[in-house]
Amino acid sequence: MADIAAAAGTTGRAVQTAFRRHRDTTPMAYLRQVRLDGAHRDLRAADPTTGATVTAIAARWGFRGTARFTSLYRQRYGTSPQHTLGS
Repeated sequence: MADIAAAAGTTGRAVQTAFRRHRDTTPMAYLRQVRLDGAHRDLRAADPTTGATVTAIAARWGFRGTARFTSLYRQRYGTSPQHTLGS
């Protein structure tokens, strides 16, 4: 948050307020959604027969724990990342 605020030349509080006003979310929730969307695209494009894994894709998008990633993914897309990878 401090890096975002510094780059914008403002305070962390101002960044949070702007996100609430313009995105109706927090900066961290927005970042999480961007990362989930990227992982979702990668899962859909990946070929599991070539060794692509949910763990590798989740890690590429900054998710350290597969269990947490799976939970967030299921909430957002209504299915498991493994199912998306195998589709």
